[in-house]
Amino acid sequence: MNNLGKRRKRAFCIFTVTIIAIVCVLFVGMIKTAAYNNKVHSSTISGSDLFSDEGATSEGLILKASTRSSTWSKAFDMNNEGISEHNFQAFTYDFAVKNSTKDEVSSFSFKLIFDHDIFLSSAWNGAVEIHQSVNGEKHEATIPDLRDYEPKDYDLYFYTVDGENFIPMESGDYIVYYPSSDANAMEMPIKPMEGTTPGFIIYVPMDESLDGSTLEIDYSFHRLITSEPLFWVSVFALIVWLMSIIVFVITSVQFRKYNERHERDNEIISESIETFTGFIDAKDPYTNGHSKRVAMYTKAIAKELGFEGEELDRIFYIALLHDCGKIGVPDNVLGKPGKLTDEEFEIIKSHTVRGGEILKSFKSIDCVGEGAIYHHERFDGKGYPEGKSGEDIPLIARMICVADSYDAMNTDRVYRKKLPQEQIIDEIEKNKGHQFDPEIADIMLRLIREDKLPGEEKEA
Repeated sequence: MNNLGKRRKRAFCIFTVTIIAIVCVLFVGMIKTAAYNNKVHSSTISGSDLFSDEGATSEGLILKASTRSSTWSKAFDMNNEGISEHNFQAFTYDFAVKNSTKDEVSSFSFKLIFDHDIFLSSAWNGAVEIHQSVNGEKHEATIPDLRDYEPKDYDLYFYTVDGENFIPMESGDYIVYYPSSDANAMEMPIKPMEGTTPGFIIYVPMDESLDGSTLEIDYSFHRLITSEPLFWVSVFALIVWLMSIIVFVITSVQFRKYNERHERDNEIISESIETFTGFIDAKDPYTNGHSKRVAMYTKAIAKELGFEGEELDRIFYIALLHDCGKIGVPDNVLGKPGKLTDEEFEIIKSHTVRGGEILKSFKSIDCVGEGAIYHHERFDGKGYPEGKSGEDIPLIARMICVADSYDAMNTDRVYRKKLPQEQIIDEIEKNKGHQFDPEIADIMLRLIREDKLPGEEKEA
């Protein structure tokens, strides 16, 4: 798989994992919102807190009861004792329920437990569930609107004074109020920072109040998913994700065009270099194709060393040009079948320096001249032209040295036939640490033994 394919595969994996993470965050936000909306909050508030100036607070609600001025009173003679003086006074009680959150209150109900005898006269808006005790007997009924109370319709004990019906409640009795959501009352839902105020008319004993009563309230909120922070985290992440895809698509198109152009440029460079090295190899029919074979062997060694991509291409081109200096060596010296004189050998040796001179203005490939100049240096320091040794010799030159020697032994030359594979292996083994870098020599030996050298045609 080429670099572009790897890049696309990696990007696909990243985008897939990212969108899954975004969906998970959104899902967690939805679960949190649903759990919040399904939660029933409960609170018990004493009458002293409820009727205080500040009221009482309970997880997002502010509850406050207030008493309007009393305007009338009546005489209640429950036991026919002849009571004629007014002994109960009427008050209008307002129970304000205010939402102090940014969410809606989706439902609420409250239970008002009385601490002494009272008479329930009226209530408005919501339904009232009455729990009454009379002489040890329990009576229960739910009245949708206490203003329309008809005693005959409910199993409740009632008391009539001056033609008006009252519902007596003893200490410990209680009422449950359920708010109305019809168009007239509009008690539910309670919008953020708004409230509703159920009201009751209750007769209490003279000089008494409801301060000793207790209120228990149950309520739930409805939170929109847009109020959940994780929702906006996921939305922001999704926007970034979409923008990243757009940027990736645009850059991928540009990268593909660049890659295609780069490949065309590489083809031009490769063809130009191969044409040039073809001129060099053509000077000696016995070494025809030598430069390209050495380049392929060097690239194979580099790959074993961990090089990849464009770096492998660079190494291939440097190796392809390693003998470019031979273009300046006379044909009669280069192709001489007999033993070279000392003067002729010096001419042959000069091809390394000549190669460096030829390539010094070639700036398109980094360190392109290192292969030409140093490929005849020896690991033990006895090579030429500078007598470098060990790792002072550039790595590319150490790789070319082994590849060049292998090809020289594996091809027919004017002065001898190519050597058998066993002898070539033996020569490389003997020269490890002398002519060759031991690590690179071992790699070359492994490639030979495992038949992994490119372009090799094995004998049947």
